[in-house]
Amino acid sequence: MAARSAAPFVPEGADLAALRAAARGCEGCDLYKPATQTVFGAGPPDARLMLVGEQPGDQEDRAGEPFVGPAGKLLDRALAEADLLREGVYVTNAVKHFKFVPAERGKRRIHKTPARGEVVACLPWLHAELSEVRPELVVCLGATAAKAIMGTDYKVTERRGRVEQAGDFRVISTVHPSAVLRAPDRDEAYAAFLADLRTVRDQL
Repeated sequence: MAARSAAPFVPEGADLAALRAAARGCEGCDLYKPATQTVFGAGPPDARLMLVGEQPGDQEDRAGEPFVGPAGKLLDRALAEADLLREGVYVTNAVKHFKFVPAERGKRRIHKTPARGEVVACLPWLHAELSEVRPELVVCLGATAAKAIMGTDYKVTERRGRVEQAGDFRVISTVHPSAVLRAPDRDEAYAAFLADLRTVRDQL
């Protein structure tokens, strides 16, 4: 059985607006079935900096925009403190649909990490975004994003904050802002995250 892929849904040579419109109809893996909608990237088409996260969360799935929930608010705060304007950054995710399991009680939907096959299936969208934006620097937020761009052997814990090359792009990895929110010592985790973003700023 052939591996699932978003490739047949990605129009060649399309600009970001056309890619975003086409992504609404993507059925490249089964994650589209329970999700509310595709959550495509957002930001200037000529952004010097691209941030890549794992997948949309519950609030992003409902709003149709990336990084608008609690992790997004923390990211906005850190970007501002690092002198990086969110308005000048292109933000997206390795996976464009929200993967979740229903809570045992109530209507809450609990985030579930995408499987490798789901990440690979969605890569054509990320590659199209990279080709269209052509950022000077890509920041991988968390392990899923880093492995999508740098390969499955990549470990953020060992290589975070380093400037590395991935094809035509310079890449820096750090933790996902949601990991900062879950950290036992949130202040310490935030300080380390902010330090990574200041390294990003110094590279631009």
